[in-house]
Amino acid sequence: MKFENHNVFKKAQENMNLNEAMADENRWLRIHSINKKFDSFTALNDINLQIKKGEFLCLLGPSGCGKTTLLRIIAGLEAQDSGGVIMSGREIGNLPPAKRNYGIVFQSYALFPNLTVSANVGYALKSNRVEKAKRVSELLDMVDLNGTEHRYPAQLSGGQQQRVALARALATSPSLLLLDEPLSALDAKVREKVRQELRHLQKKLGVTTIMVTHDQDEAMEIADTIAVMSNGRVEQVGTPEQIYREPASRFVAEFVGSANWLSAQLSSDGKISLAGLPQKVMNEKALSSMVNVESTTEVTLFCRPENVQIEAHWQANSQAMMAEVERVEFHSGQRRACLSLCANRAIRILADVGPNDAGYPLLEVGRRVPVTLPAHSVRVFHGAEK
Repeated sequence: MKFENHNVFKKAQENMNLNEAMADENRWLRIHSINKKFDSFTALNDINLQIKKGEFLCLLGPSGCGKTTLLRIIAGLEAQDSGGVIMSGREIGNLPPAKRNYGIVFQSYALFPNLTVSANVGYALKSNRVEKAKRVSELLDMVDLNGTEHRYPAQLSGGQQQRVALARALATSPSLLLLDEPLSALDAKVREKVRQELRHLQKKLGVTTIMVTHDQDEAMEIADTIAVMSNGRVEQVGTPEQIYREPASRFVAEFVGSANWLSAQLSSDGKISLAGLPQKVMNEKALSSMVNVESTTEVTLFCRPENVQIEAHWQANSQAMMAEVERVEFHSGQRRACLSLCANRAIRILADVGPNDAGYPLLEVGRRVPVTLPAHSVRVFHGAEK
């Protein structure tokens, strides 16, 4: 019996250790309670983030929101006023940059113009000449730049310079890769190609990566997780799809993607109506905190254009509203229609409709069509439309 109890205890201990190890992997890099002021300006206000090992995190937000300041604090290039940075269980928040084990790529790439590609990539390597040459060759092969060893940065395209900077950042096999708007200097076509290469390389190496960007398409395409920032705060952390489909705040909803913002009314009994027509919303639990028991409350409905449905036929007892097609444009294989509600012509709705959707052939200017806003895609925010 004692032997059996010992085995049970041993198994429980093993499971506990496994759970702890998994928890540590899920918070391999922890940023806790980071605050930073520049004179009277608050750059960062109580920033808390947990980043998994091997994860690609994008810090997304407009200029001046604090994302680059946060990256520089993680790198040790800027000192926080309070809070800390823990990497793999070790507090690094007060260590100098050289002790933090990261590689970094700046917006300007910061290549040495008087050094060759090979010398730039191998700059931080401390090994002997033979080993250094071997490592540089491996890195240039990794970023598809073999044959450029003896060129200088000025002889390379912007995309090639970016890849040299990336190879240099990876030269010492860092645990963490930091990218400060590394693609912003490239033209649109090259930027798209290089970001695909960057994502492929990051996945291949499994290196934990934090990238600063103000480009929502960039973040949506390559990140595992996005932290949306505004005015020195983290507004929301989630997968690209969560950020897009389930914005936690009005700022996130407005900043990421295009959307319909529709003035609606919330009655004292908790019912939503748009131009007097009843509507269902995704976050109905939030309605109770918005209700004014004495009068109707002005609210705003949020719905993405691709979620608006144009019905083939009007059905009684449905949520459909009649609308007139005012304008039709062609965008990336879809028709984007601007519709005005027949119940209130001042309310206009954008709808992105694909060729396989039932309402696609009905989109002709001047025609009246039934329109539905599916409850699962409509969110309500407090206050009137801005």
